[in-house]
Amino acid sequence: MSSERGKDIAEGPSRVNPGDQQLPPTPSRYESQKRRDWNTFGQYLKNQRPPVPLSQCNCNHVLDFLRYLDQFGKTKVHLQGCMFYGQPEPPAPCTCPLRQAWGSLDALIGRLRAAYEENGGSPETNPFASGAIRVYLREVRECQAKARGIPYKKKKKKPHQGKGGDESSSTIHFS
Repeated sequence: MSSERGKDIAEGPSRVNPGDQQLPPTPSRYESQKRRDWNTFGQYLKNQRPPVPLSQCNCNHVLDFLRYLDQFGKTKVHLQGCMFYGQPEPPAPCTCPLRQAWGSLDALIGRLRAAYEENGGSPETNPFASGAIRVYLREVRECQAKARGIPYKKKKKKPHQGKGGDESSSTIHFS
């Protein structure tokens, strides 16, 4: 009997009692970031004067939030009057503002769009899915690309070959 007791002590807490509850799995990095972003946006709405209930949030509130975030950005965006405008790697510092990078904003909107619907919002009223948001993000991308001298060119779709096209096309024929 004493040998069994010693064995239990040696095994330690690895034994699971049926009454113990298991901890939920640790959320992924994406899920954690999405929750933080959602909470930050909710706090932003609460801090507005007057506070904005989530049910009354629209794309203008989202655009204001994105502009507000620029003050915490780390990406140098040269202004058109700057002597380094259009240079990917300027040789010296300048006084141009730091902004949020386009890629960061794009990813943020994707997470907030998903969080909105996960928190009971309908896809039809999702302010993060608004056309105005897509236009804003496109303008930010183009502005930042020009300021750094990196053109974003839209890839042209390859023309679809119809009948009478080359026999080596990717069309599969079944007999």
